[in-house]
Amino acid sequence: MSNDLIEVLILGSGPAGYTAAIYAARAGLNPVLYQGNQPGGQLTITNDVENYPGYPDGINGPQMMVDFQKQAERFGADIRNGLATAVNFKSYPFEVTIDEEKTIKAKSVIISTGASAKWLGLESEQRLNGKGVSACAVCDGFFFRGQEVVVVGGGDTAAEEATYLSKLCKKVHVIVRRDEMRASVIMQKRVMNTQNIEVHWNTETVEILGEKEVEGVRVVNNITREESVIPATGFFVAIGHKPNTDIFKGFLDLDENGYIKTVAGSTYTNIEGVFAAGDAQDHVYRQAVTAAGTGCMAALDAERWLAAREEVLS
Repeated sequence: MSNDLIEVLILGSGPAGYTAAIYAARAGLNPVLYQGNQPGGQLTITNDVENYPGYPDGINGPQMMVDFQKQAERFGADIRNGLATAVNFKSYPFEVTIDEEKTIKAKSVIISTGASAKWLGLESEQRLNGKGVSACAVCDGFFFRGQEVVVVGGGDTAAEEATYLSKLCKKVHVIVRRDEMRASVIMQKRVMNTQNIEVHWNTETVEILGEKEVEGVRVVNNITREESVIPATGFFVAIGHKPNTDIFKGFLDLDENGYIKTVAGSTYTNIEGVFAAGDAQDHVYRQAVTAAGTGCMAALDAERWLAAREEVLS
């Protein structure tokens, strides 16, 4: 057990965590940030980021996260390697275990552990990730203007991604495993009523074709077992995200999909002194700029909460 009592402990990096660290450090709160098992978050697997304000020529995702980290460190944030593996929010100060071996105490905690995209598990999917394979149409659709792309999934996320891409791309192929979509009726209607969207029913992906970039997708019909190739330069996986919040179960209020519930208009959770920012609590927008915004909010909420607590104690 470490005897150090941390003023603001931030769990997870990425835009939310690093922004929280910048604001907390500038407020003189000596934040400590543990980067988690993917320092920089999902942007580290994004080659080009063109929709974040302030980068008129775009920026490489990993480099962007390096810049965020350097800015936080410039103001004195303590950035550490390590993954939070357990928490105890029922006692105060809060206790957090890092890498299953070191337990630290904190006066306040900002959770920015993010969410991970669900993947199909194909070797070609992993190999071509960032080279035509993406899990975010809003992030990467712009790069496929006038081209043919594939969207995998049958839920609302897939329907939204396909509809969004249809406005940019020449043609959008939607691959659905069953003979119907799980998406809401209104979203299904949008897909069916969009001329340049073609739905491939009872179909699954066998392999994404291409050596250095996506060139096509080999699929199989679940009923006839017949294989075919769909020409495409983009492959969007839209089968959902999983928030990285398992260790908070039993302490924080989570929704049915595991996202942390926060008080509307704030980053407050159901436990005073614990705040949540970024994709761990946002299943709607999931953008770097919105994550950074909530990271700012979390740091300000933590600062004000700590100040109010000190006033009460004094």
